[in-house]
Amino acid sequence: MPKTSTPSRHFNLIGGKWVPSKTGRWFEDRNPADRDDVLAELPKSGAEDVDLAVKAAKKAFATWRLVPAPKRAEIMGRAAAILRERKEELSRLLTREMGKVLEEGRGDVQETIDTAAYAAGAGTRLMGETVPSELPDKFAMTIRAPLGVCGLISPWNFPTAIPSWKLFPALTCGNTVVFKPASDTPIVATELVKILEEAGVPPGVVNLVHGGGGEVGMGIVNHKDVALISFTGSSDVGRTIAESCGRSLKRCSLELGGKNASIVMDDADLELAVDGAIWGAFGTTGQRCTATSRIVLHEKVKDAYMTRLVKRAKELKIGPGLDETVKVGPLVNEERRKEVHGWVERGLKEGAKLLCGGKVAAGGALKKGWFYEPTIFDGVKAGDTLAQEEIFGPVLSVITVKTFEEAIEALNNSRYGLSSSIYTQDVNRAFRAIRDVETGILYVNSSTIGAENHLPFGGMKETGNGHREGGWTAYDIYTEIRTVYVDYSGKLQRAQIDNRKAETQ
Repeated sequence: MPKTSTPSRHFNLIGGKWVPSKTGRWFEDRNPADRDDVLAELPKSGAEDVDLAVKAAKKAFATWRLVPAPKRAEIMGRAAAILRERKEELSRLLTREMGKVLEEGRGDVQETIDTAAYAAGAGTRLMGETVPSELPDKFAMTIRAPLGVCGLISPWNFPTAIPSWKLFPALTCGNTVVFKPASDTPIVATELVKILEEAGVPPGVVNLVHGGGGEVGMGIVNHKDVALISFTGSSDVGRTIAESCGRSLKRCSLELGGKNASIVMDDADLELAVDGAIWGAFGTTGQRCTATSRIVLHEKVKDAYMTRLVKRAKELKIGPGLDETVKVGPLVNEERRKEVHGWVERGLKEGAKLLCGGKVAAGGALKKGWFYEPTIFDGVKAGDTLAQEEIFGPVLSVITVKTFEEAIEALNNSRYGLSSSIYTQDVNRAFRAIRDVETGILYVNSSTIGAENHLPFGGMKETGNGHREGGWTAYDIYTEIRTVYVDYSGKLQRAQIDNRKAETQ
């Protein structure tokens, strides 16, 4: 895609109309691989825009909730078909906007397709349960009901996949939405919303508001007519959102940080374990909540493993993601690169041993982008800063242990609990890990990344508040369970009283 000499302008979608912000302000969206490449200008919206979007969503809810769920799901099926047709175009746009390598951009869009296809079937599976009543001539069942207006706030690292985790289930369940995408990736999110329009979503059902987290994001969170907030991002911001939702008793679904570890035992397939570490730590330039940030390594295989690991990391090609020979793209912006380097400098001050990387990658094709070298530290202790803080960049820390029990203890020594993995040929160890790890996701003989869209995704501790996105569990977030009793006895029957009279007489 050629560079834009005069950036185009994109708009908010409110009540079925594409409109500029009431603030009259704009912000630029730049390619992280080339800061001179301005993709577009977007509305820097404010409270008035949020209020208009919520009002439009609330109005549309009155009719959208009455559309049969299978009919709503048919729209998701059409969206899946459009996404398939436009996969390569969207993948290239995503890579240019966010920076991840093109192969991963295609994976991001494919996950979006898969999520839409799952939603297309889920519309016929929004099932309740029927259960026997304790009284005669009485029927008992549960049904699912939509909540109303849902506020969806998504991050930049998976700019189509994560919005699809939220949008498609919310809509299939009969809710309307106000969607705020990340300011680093607003264009591909806009294209996703346009696809939903093309697929047949009625005006007002999906509303898109661009802008910052303070004005727009928290404006959505605090709006009295928003029934639910779904947020993916940092634990610090998630905590603020949870506090606000708690005050108004608003439903809140949070998917937050991670500090994921792979255990490599002394009987591990070392080539496989190194493959997993390279992919887990440096895929997406480490900018995944499930990225492999720690290796918990058995001392008996340390030398052999580390030799392979460092060699492979040094061989990774860094550059713009549209070059299909590149394996590590840029960080998403300048601030992100400064933060990553700050963590590296702190690790060095605390005595960790730098084995490779640890500096900005610049020169040649890299001089205009936010690139950073794949970085590996050895000599890290489980309680060190490098082993505790979510760096969200291409930085991997190695912790050496002597036993399986010590490995589990090191892995669990984190305030986060999203993803983990273990490499071992011992089935007993594998099942003990399944029992003992404190994470929402566990891989055996694989990396910490690679979640599939039809399974629950989420974690423990400060990784979230217990909800799970993905698969069937996502539909629990976006529906209320309504219990229904039908008494056809023709008389008043009092549960726990009338059916126990004989016992007290």
